Amino acid sequence: MFRVIHVFILLFVAVFGLMSLSALAQTPDEVLSGIQSKAKADNPTFQGFSSVRGESFFKQTHGNELSCSACHTGNPAATGKHANTGKVIQPLAPAANSKRFTDTAKVEKWFKRNCNDVLDRVCTSQEKGDVLAYLLTIKN
Repeated sequence: MFRVIHVFILLFVAVFGLMSLSALAQTPDEVLSGIQSKAKADNPTFQGFSSVRGESFFKQTHGNELSCSACHTGNPAATGKHANTGKVIQPLAPAANSKRFTDTAKVEKWFKRNCNDVLDRVCTSQEKGDVLAYLLTIKN
């Protein structure tokens, strides 16, 4: 009897744990909403994100002659390749890669790293939101 209770408790913990993990997953729209909240806090005159501005930012070269598209390609639904290392980069557009933009912590980590590489600075919330708004328009 004692073992049966332990088995049920372990089963409950395992099922509840798996359910909790799936509850932590976010959608790209939820991540964009979080970026929008930050943009509003940063700038009281915030007027929203622009996919047109995001596409321009994504494709244009910046101070060190790099662009986001240098690694992620001009088509974010395609597989890219790191400009320096040659490492394969899975598609950036959420329509082509369902794992993209589903974890705020990862989104912030990669924006921080990539913006520093491309811009030599951290991206603003406006820039992040514009780029994500653009990526959400890409169809696979």
